[in-house]
Amino acid sequence: MKIIEKFPNEIEVLDPIFIELSDGVRLAARIWLPIDASDKPVPAILEYLPYRRQDGTADRDATTHPYFAGHGYASVRVDMRGSGDSEGVLLGEYLKQEQDDGIEIINWITQQKWCSGNVGMIGISWGGFNGLQIAARQPEALKAIVSICSTDDRYADDIHHMGGCLLNDNAAWNSYMFSLNTTPPDPSTVGNKWHDLWVGRLKGSGLWLQDWMEHQTRDEFYKHGSICEDYDKIQAAVYAVGGWADGYSNSVFRLLSNLKSPCKGLIGPWAHKYPHFAEPGPAIGFLQECLRWWDYWLKDIDTGIMEEEPLRCWIQDPIAPKTYYKERPGKWVSEESWPSANTKDLTLKFSSGQPSLSSSVVHKEANEFSINSPMTVGLMAGQWCPHGLDPDGPGDQRPEEAGSIVFDTDTLKEPLDILGAPVIMLDVSSDKSVAMIAVCLSEVLSDGSVTRVSYGLLNLTHRNSSETPELLEPEKTYSVKVQLNEAGHSFGVGNRIRVAISSIYWPIAWPSPERATITISKDASKIILPTRPIRKSDTQLVPFSEPECAPLLDKTVLRPSEYKWDINRDMLSGVVTQHQWFDEGKAVYNLHNGWTVSSTHDEYMSIHPDDPLSAKLDITWCELFERDAWEVSSKTRTIITSTLTHFHVEASLEARQGEELVHSETWSQDFPRNHN
Repeated sequence: MKIIEKFPNEIEVLDPIFIELSDGVRLAARIWLPIDASDKPVPAILEYLPYRRQDGTADRDATTHPYFAGHGYASVRVDMRGSGDSEGVLLGEYLKQEQDDGIEIINWITQQKWCSGNVGMIGISWGGFNGLQIAARQPEALKAIVSICSTDDRYADDIHHMGGCLLNDNAAWNSYMFSLNTTPPDPSTVGNKWHDLWVGRLKGSGLWLQDWMEHQTRDEFYKHGSICEDYDKIQAAVYAVGGWADGYSNSVFRLLSNLKSPCKGLIGPWAHKYPHFAEPGPAIGFLQECLRWWDYWLKDIDTGIMEEEPLRCWIQDPIAPKTYYKERPGKWVSEESWPSANTKDLTLKFSSGQPSLSSSVVHKEANEFSINSPMTVGLMAGQWCPHGLDPDGPGDQRPEEAGSIVFDTDTLKEPLDILGAPVIMLDVSSDKSVAMIAVCLSEVLSDGSVTRVSYGLLNLTHRNSSETPELLEPEKTYSVKVQLNEAGHSFGVGNRIRVAISSIYWPIAWPSPERATITISKDASKIILPTRPIRKSDTQLVPFSEPECAPLLDKTVLRPSEYKWDINRDMLSGVVTQHQWFDEGKAVYNLHNGWTVSSTHDEYMSIHPDDPLSAKLDITWCELFERDAWEVSSKTRTIITSTLTHFHVEASLEARQGEELVHSETWSQDFPRNHN
């Protein structure tokens, strides 16, 4: 990445700036802006997060916000209520209070003499979510947003559920926020009241997992903040950005399909990172792309960005399966609309006929096949939401085959490109009243290795609705549809297309309470692939600029980050454990007078291949903040198990100043399983 030392505008940094809200709570902000902005007001770009501007996002902020300011914008980074150096207590994700505060921040920005009156919002993940949500509240000054790796649907397409199946990221994400909410403000920024603010967080933030476990269906809890409930509420222009390796690419297609406001979509090969430094590459000049967007919508400069086709995607080439890629080979393509008139459905049936898939497991004359997968199918799935770390992506899928029913096409004689969401249609029955199915679409290479292309899950009790799920009647046949994640992929000559179906996908999703045997009618089964021919316009796309950024943050690394991931089988008990250890390292943030921060994360997910009730998740986070002789630390732990009828949650929190225990709390609660 090219580091830009000198910009068109000389900039200054205002920090700390405190924005006082109507209820008296003050939010901490850092603002980068041209030094002459008070005389020549500029548009503002807001990023509004709970992830601590002093340290949590400080590296990214340093390379991004000065870049925007140097090109004629006021770039504003605000710590959310109850986070970083802001006052108050953070009580949950995407609350109305969060949106209300965001609107007040925008109003405050427009009242500053350095602001021209036009505001944009940018953010990835949480910041992408609240950009959409605040846009739906229609603050007058908010003209455009850039929403990266986000969702329009908090129930169906977020860390909580997938196809009605309970994701383990539900608990894993809670454990992160559980830990983050124990972290203190910086005494050098907020003064002596830091201790009271910190204790207020420790005692007030609570265990968010309680709320999430109480809401296992698509109810008002998840409808709030899901802008898919009424797309028409968004009037600002939306640039929706995602990556195929990330957990949040599906929303780009839905936003393009449903928004009436101006919308562009961009999907690269990336994991859960900003596209100018994300892996897998290629990274792009994303900050320059954002400037083209901001200049058009906030400065009324015709940059040509809205004359381009609204959707641009990276079609990935065949590649050997690996849990980490530095780069994914492929090509950029574009579409003039979505849904696209250029895609054509290709139906592959599981029965005889052309075109079709066949299986060496299922006899040609058999009309039905059954699945009763061991609980360990899914260990090669990688993370639900990869960050492009080694090794958090899906690996070679061959180890999954013994617990799945596998169907292959014949060897392909010509390339086949797809763009969109593959869909599988099945006639299915179960011997249990609650059951799930997982479907993986993969490419079998000539050497036999298998690269996953997409996947989808369905809790069969959610076959008709996730608002009002219905128990299965054992042995009764139901027609169901499983929509897989959107994909852009080119299947290569000499390779085969594979569909693998299992009744479990651990540890992506929590298993059903009983081990179910799923029976599927072969004659009624088919997968529909959204094929896409190469267009002449694909070869005429203007290349993205090379990645650029502002200078890196001034910090001293005392301990480098470390990431480990291993899978172990206890040969005596039979229990299989996936263990992840993530040491985020230890660093001195020189900008903040020796503010030293470290964080570690230890995660165990274990299960016995024959017993869904053996599933266990155990996550511990440790945080440490230091300056000279001052030290604050915290340790949180979350444990999830289940019975036939309930989920059981245990959690603990300990926070210390030096050796002194400042606050400790424990939780132990059972939650009825609601069709899960």
